[in-house]
Amino acid sequence: MKLGGYLFAILCLCPILAHADIYKAVDENGHVTYSSTPLKGGKKIILEPLPTMLPPAQPQENFPRVDSETQRSRDDTRRKILQDELNAEEKLLEVAQQNLKDGEANPEVFKGADGRTYRNVAKFDAKIKQLNDQVDLHQQNVAALKAELSKFKSE
Repeated sequence: MKLGGYLFAILCLCPILAHADIYKAVDENGHVTYSSTPLKGGKKIILEPLPTMLPPAQPQENFPRVDSETQRSRDDTRRKILQDELNAEEKLLEVAQQNLKDGEANPEVFKGADGRTYRNVAKFDAKIKQLNDQVDLHQQNVAALKAELSKFKSE
């Protein structure tokens, strides 16, 4: 137990021991050398402590405040904008879902050298992936707008 106490005391003194003077020397070629021990022709550098600022104890009195009626008006405007965006995004989602349904119903085909019609699976898969990505994007936008609107109802 005594060993732990001594070790603790030594560790507490380490920051005090870490303080050292700094010396700067410039040789005839202009090379600058810094050292923690005095150098021939070197000068001791005295570093001023870094400035610190304390946070303000209280909010500033001159900080502009908005009255509740103005804030309510701003909230109503924001709610209306979000609702309009949600309505537009839901319409775009419907269009994207219809485009996906139409794309799935119309496979990509091409005529072969023999005159027969073949399915172009790679082109069809790329088209369906792009249409699915559009549907996913609009679904995410709708979900984000609904989440933002839900914040108004809980407040």
